[in-house]
Amino acid sequence: MQEPVDKLPEEVLALIFRDLPLRDRAVAARVCRAWAVAATNSAVWSDTSISCDCELEDLLSPYLSSCLDHIHNLRLEYEPSKKPSRGMATELLTTLASQAPRLRGLRLECRGEKPLFDAGQDILGAVRAICGAAHQLRHLDLRHLPYTLDDTLVLKAAGGCPELRSLFLDNHALVNSVHPTSVLKLLEACPHLRALGLHLASMSRAALELLAAPHRSPFALLALRCACPEDARASPLPDEAWATLSCRHPELEVELELEPVLPVEAVTRILQPAVPVTVLRLNLSGDTVGPVRFAARHYGETLRALEVRASASPELHTALEELAARCAGLREIHCFCVVRPSVLDAFRTHCPRLRSYTLKLKREPHPWRPTLVR
Repeated sequence: MQEPVDKLPEEVLALIFRDLPLRDRAVAARVCRAWAVAATNSAVWSDTSISCDCELEDLLSPYLSSCLDHIHNLRLEYEPSKKPSRGMATELLTTLASQAPRLRGLRLECRGEKPLFDAGQDILGAVRAICGAAHQLRHLDLRHLPYTLDDTLVLKAAGGCPELRSLFLDNHALVNSVHPTSVLKLLEACPHLRALGLHLASMSRAALELLAAPHRSPFALLALRCACPEDARASPLPDEAWATLSCRHPELEVELELEPVLPVEAVTRILQPAVPVTVLRLNLSGDTVGPVRFAARHYGETLRALEVRASASPELHTALEELAARCAGLREIHCFCVVRPSVLDAFRTHCPRLRSYTLKLKREPHPWRPTLVR
C-alpha cells in the first residue's frame, strides 16, 4: 500500500524540503526518485541559508553542486578562525562563480574570532569572482566580514554587476581601503543603486552630487560607519550637498554609527544639521551628551532609532529627556547604562510610536534585552 507522503505532488514536497537544513535535504534526495526531483526543485533553493560549520562536509559534490544554479539569494555563514569552515565557504563561492550563477543576492556572515594573521584574501577573492560572474546580482551585503575591503572589490562590482540595488561595505574592519573615486565609479556604473553602506572616508561631495542627479533612480538608504582613523580624518561633507540630496530624494534615510576612535572635533564635523539622520548609534569614548543634544535639536523630524553606549550621568539623563520631548517619531531607543525613572517616563509620554526600548532602571546581567511595546 502506498504511503500518504508518497502521494504528495512535487510542489508540496518542495515547500516542505525548503525548510529543511542542508544535510536533511541531501538525505531526502536519496529516499526515492520523486523525492530526489523535489529536493532539487528550484523552489527549494531560491532562498538558501548555509552554515559552513556543520553542513557542507561531503555535500559540495555532487548533490549541492547540481543545485547551485537554482540559488537566487544566498546567506552564507562561516567561522574565519576555523580553517575547514573558511575553506568550505571559499570552495562554495568559487564553485558558484564558475557556474555563471543566476544569483540575485549574497550575504556573508562571520561567526567566532578572526585569525590574527589571516587577511581574508581567500574569501575576498571568491567574492570578486562572484561579482565578475553573477551579472544579475542585485544585493551584496558584506557588513559582517571582518576583513579590510578595498578598491579592487568595489571596481569588480562596478564592472560586473550593473543591476546592483544595494551594496553594504560598512563592516567592522580597523582599516578602510575603499577610496572615494572607486565609489564614484560604482555609482556611475550602477544607476539603479538604492542602498549603500560605506565608511565615512569613502564618501565625497561628488558622490552626494551624483546621487542627486536627475537621472538617478530613487535613493533610499545611506549607512555611514565612522570607526577607522581614515574616518576621523575625513573632510566634512557640505550641508548644501546634503540639502540637495534630501530635496532630490525626500524619502532618503541616513544611518550614522560613531565609534570610540573618533575625537570630539571629528564628531562635531560629522553631525551636521542638514543630514536626514534616521538611525544614530553613539559608542564614543569622549563626550556623548553633546551629540545627544545635537540630535534632539536637529534630527527631531527624522530620527527613528537611537542607540547610546555611555556612562550614566545626570547630564546624559537630561539630554535624553530633551530628545524624547523633541523626537515624537522615535520608534526605538536603546541606552546601555542605567537611567533614572524620569528618562523612561519621558520616552513613554512623548514618543507614541515607540516599538522597543532598552532603558534599565537598575543594573541587570548582560546581555540586556529590549522591552517590546505592545
